[in-house]
Amino acid sequence: MIQDIAESAGGPTAPVGDGRINILIVDDEPKNLTVLETILDDPEYRLVRAESADQALLALVAEKFALLILDIRMPGMTGFELALMIKERKRTAGVPIIFLTAYYSEDQHVLEGYGTGAVDYLHKPVNPTVLRSKVAVFADLHRKSREVALANLALLAEVTERRRAEERLRELNESLERRVSERTEALRESDRRKDDFLATLAHELRNPLAPVRNAVEVLHLKGPDSPEVKWARGVIDRQMHSMSRLIDDLLDVSRISRGKIELRRERLDLADVVRAAVESSRPHIEKLEHELIVELPPGPIVLDADPTRLAQVLLNLLNNAAKFSARGGRIAMTAVRSGDEVVVSVKDAGIGIAADHLGSVFEMFSQVEAALSRSQGGLGIGLSLVKRLVEMHGGRVEARSEGLDKGSEFLIRLPLAEGSSPPHVPGSAGDTPVPASELSVLVVDDNTDSALSMAMLLEEVGNRVCVAHDGEEAVRSAGENRPDVVLLDIGLPKMNGYDVARAIRAVPWGRTMVLIAVTGWGQDEDKRKAHEAGFDRHLVKPVDPRVLMDLLSTVRPGSGMPAASTRIGDRTERRNIRDQ
Repeated sequence: MIQDIAESAGGPTAPVGDGRINILIVDDEPKNLTVLETILDDPEYRLVRAESADQALLALVAEKFALLILDIRMPGMTGFELALMIKERKRTAGVPIIFLTAYYSEDQHVLEGYGTGAVDYLHKPVNPTVLRSKVAVFADLHRKSREVALANLALLAEVTERRRAEERLRELNESLERRVSERTEALRESDRRKDDFLATLAHELRNPLAPVRNAVEVLHLKGPDSPEVKWARGVIDRQMHSMSRLIDDLLDVSRISRGKIELRRERLDLADVVRAAVESSRPHIEKLEHELIVELPPGPIVLDADPTRLAQVLLNLLNNAAKFSARGGRIAMTAVRSGDEVVVSVKDAGIGIAADHLGSVFEMFSQVEAALSRSQGGLGIGLSLVKRLVEMHGGRVEARSEGLDKGSEFLIRLPLAEGSSPPHVPGSAGDTPVPASELSVLVVDDNTDSALSMAMLLEEVGNRVCVAHDGEEAVRSAGENRPDVVLLDIGLPKMNGYDVARAIRAVPWGRTMVLIAVTGWGQDEDKRKAHEAGFDRHLVKPVDPRVLMDLLSTVRPGSGMPAASTRIGDRTERRNIRDQ
């Protein structure tokens, strides 16, 4: 408990954190120090003694004290002088000092003591009770101050740790935001590349389909032929249509995912849409020898819908039913009114759907069976496209099946339009013969088969045709032959189709020439570029010959094409191309 100054000069000897309060007692008389030690004997105190001002200074340098009990009269340096030095040092300025004296009892001495910074002034002999009481007050004050300091340190540590945590959280948030931003940008780039890939894939697939389509139409126009030729022609025609629909479905799914499809709504009778879908699916259904039953309620069922997209929905469901039914199966399409909705059902007796697959049949690339085990092909996008298009019309679609080999049923619920009078729907192009024309036509395509088959088809119905296979040759031929119409591919060597169109429009003789883009590029952006380059129309390969002939029938040599005719991306053009 009692610490000699010689020991304290080397540093604190009390155990670290023992909680005792350091008190420095200074007197040049050892016996006085002993008296003070006896009076202040307390386990909570750690008393350090000094017999001179110098020893007191050394102790104050070595340790921190809660209280200094100082004799005034000492040799070498008085207690007053020592007190002044203590108060001048920043480290010790706040240490309370109690003066003890047997000589300086005058008022001026007392005032001098207080003037040096003392907190109390006691006369010897000291009253033990008074001294213990005063020391207890300063000890308690020091204890509380120490507790406050420790609390402040703990609070500071907590605040520092919280700031570190906040800084770390801020860094993590910044890192997360950066990673989210990078990931979002990567996904955008991935989507862009996917869209570019799909557009390029569609272009590359459509190009070889164009001459096939043209060749089939030439075979039709050539007149009677053997049953074998008719059969072969039908096979080519059907498979070419299937390929075209698959390409369209791929691009449609991509467009819907990016919100690029806008429905071209009109008031229509469901029966007309059903008729179009049935006619388009009939070759596929008849090839598999299925029985198709269609039942519609009497009277018109008026919808506010896009006829092309709605026919596409029903066509996909009919083809799906035919694909997954054994040869000679039965397919039923029915429609019934249900309140303010119409419910269209497409039901088959085919392979059915397992209960655990019913919830996923409308997901992208979902297939009921593994690709290698199925007898019919497909990418698994048809039903996903059906669901998205139906929902865009404000409807719902549902799949039902009692299990494998027990058939399937797909239900489409669509809102009825207000009122009950559908518009007049003109007959389809297929109800009339292919119109003839006597125009001068320049066909430009770097695919030789595509160019020659198109030329042969145009000549078969009465046109005069010349052919070019690159952009520079196209501009030169247009200047030399001055055709009424130029059927112009976009992806050409030496000079692309857009530049060819601009070059023709830049000269006086080319301003009334009819320019029709015939290309495998069919995105909305491609149509916009074609329009800006000066094209009158934009047709996507493989072009329906009947659509092309209808367009050519509106051309008047030297006058171009009437402004009231079908414009680029027009609903009529899109409907005919998709219904092929």
